[in-house]
Amino acid sequence: MRAILVSLVAAASVIGLAAPAPAAPRAASGEVVVFSTEAQPLDVYRDPSGCQQLPTIAHVLNNQTDRPVQVYGNPFCLGPSVTVQPGRGTHVPGGAGSFSA
Repeated sequence: MRAILVSLVAAASVIGLAAPAPAAPRAASGEVVVFSTEAQPLDVYRDPSGCQQLPTIAHVLNNQTDRPVQVYGNPFCLGPSVTVQPGRGTHVPGGAGSFSA
Protein backbone atom coordinates (compact mmCIF):
# COMPACT_ATOMS: atom_id res chain seq x y z
CA MET A 1 0.00 0.00 0.00
CA ARG A 2 2.82 2.38 0.89
CA ALA A 3 4.55 1.68 -2.44
CA ILE A 4 1.34 2.57 -4.31
CA LEU A 5 1.00 5.83 -2.37
CA VAL A 6 4.64 6.76 -3.06
CA SER A 7 4.14 5.95 -6.76
CA LEU A 8 1.01 8.12 -6.95
CA VAL A 9 2.74 11.06 -5.26
CA ALA A 10 5.73 10.71 -7.58
CA ALA A 11 3.51 10.53 -10.65
CA ALA A 12 1.49 13.56 -9.54
CA SER A 13 4.64 15.62 -9.00
CA VAL A 14 6.00 14.69 -12.43
CA ILE A 15 2.70 15.58 -14.08
CA GLY A 16 2.63 18.87 -12.18
CA LEU A 17 6.14 19.73 -13.38
CA ALA A 18 5.28 18.83 -16.96
CA ALA A 19 2.22 21.09 -17.09
CA PRO A 20 2.67 24.10 -19.34
CA ALA A 21 3.23 27.45 -17.68
CA PRO A 22 0.26 29.81 -17.86
CA ALA A 23 0.45 32.18 -20.80
CA ALA A 24 1.43 35.76 -20.06
CA PRO A 25 -1.34 38.28 -20.71
CA ARG A 26 -1.12 39.59 -24.24
CA ALA A 27 -0.81 43.31 -24.87
CA ALA A 28 -3.77 45.01 -26.47
CA SER A 29 -3.34 45.77 -30.17
CA GLY A 30 -4.10 49.33 -31.18
CA GLU A 31 -3.98 52.61 -29.32
CA VAL A 32 -5.37 54.25 -26.24
CA VAL A 33 -5.62 57.98 -26.93
CA VAL A 34 -5.93 60.51 -24.09
CA PHE A 35 -7.11 64.10 -24.55
CA SER A 36 -6.10 66.62 -21.88
CA THR A 37 -6.62 70.17 -23.25
CA GLU A 38 -6.90 71.91 -26.59
CA ALA A 39 -3.41 73.39 -26.03
CA GLN A 40 -1.67 70.01 -25.70
CA PRO A 41 -1.02 67.19 -28.15
CA LEU A 42 -2.87 63.93 -27.61
CA ASP A 43 -1.13 61.27 -25.50
CA VAL A 44 -1.03 58.04 -27.49
CA TYR A 45 -0.27 54.64 -25.91
CA ARG A 46 0.47 52.12 -28.69
CA ASP A 47 -0.20 48.44 -27.95
CA PRO A 48 -0.54 49.15 -24.21
CA SER A 49 0.01 46.51 -21.56
CA GLY A 50 0.04 46.69 -17.78
CA CYS A 51 -0.70 49.77 -15.69
CA GLN A 52 -0.24 53.19 -17.30
CA GLN A 53 -0.49 56.43 -15.32
CA LEU A 54 -2.62 59.07 -17.02
CA PRO A 55 -1.36 62.63 -17.53
CA THR A 56 -2.20 64.89 -14.57
CA ILE A 57 -4.70 66.96 -16.55
CA ALA A 58 -6.20 64.10 -18.59
CA HIS A 59 -9.82 64.65 -19.54
CA VAL A 60 -11.00 61.94 -21.97
CA LEU A 61 -9.70 58.43 -22.76
CA ASN A 62 -10.55 56.78 -26.10
CA ASN A 63 -9.97 53.02 -26.40
CA GLN A 64 -8.97 52.20 -29.99
CA THR A 65 -7.57 48.76 -29.08
CA ASP A 66 -8.98 45.29 -29.59
CA ARG A 67 -9.49 44.66 -25.84
CA PRO A 68 -11.35 46.32 -22.95
CA VAL A 69 -9.41 48.86 -20.89
CA GLN A 70 -9.90 49.47 -17.16
CA VAL A 71 -9.76 53.09 -15.90
CA TYR A 72 -8.89 53.75 -12.23
CA GLY A 73 -9.04 56.84 -10.02
CA ASN A 74 -5.51 56.30 -8.68
CA PRO A 75 -2.05 55.90 -10.26
CA PHE A 76 -1.66 52.25 -9.21
CA CYS A 77 -4.49 50.50 -11.13
CA LEU A 78 -6.03 49.38 -7.84
CA GLY A 79 -9.58 49.38 -6.52
CA PRO A 80 -12.78 50.15 -8.38
CA SER A 81 -12.53 50.74 -12.10
CA VAL A 82 -14.60 51.56 -15.16
CA THR A 83 -14.41 49.26 -18.18
CA VAL A 84 -14.06 50.95 -21.55
CA GLN A 85 -14.86 48.61 -24.43
CA PRO A 86 -12.98 48.80 -27.75
CA GLY A 87 -14.19 51.71 -29.88
CA ARG A 88 -15.56 53.59 -26.85
CA GLY A 89 -14.37 56.40 -24.61
CA THR A 90 -14.91 57.90 -21.17
CA HIS A 91 -14.12 60.93 -19.10
CA VAL A 92 -11.25 60.18 -16.72
CA PRO A 93 -10.50 61.41 -13.20
CA GLY A 94 -8.12 64.34 -13.11
CA GLY A 95 -5.01 64.40 -11.00
CA ALA A 96 -3.84 60.84 -10.52
CA GLY A 97 -5.76 58.37 -12.66
CA SER A 98 -4.45 55.33 -14.53
CA PHE A 99 -5.57 52.64 -16.93
CA SER A 100 -4.67 49.04 -17.61
CA ALA A 101 -4.96 47.10 -20.83
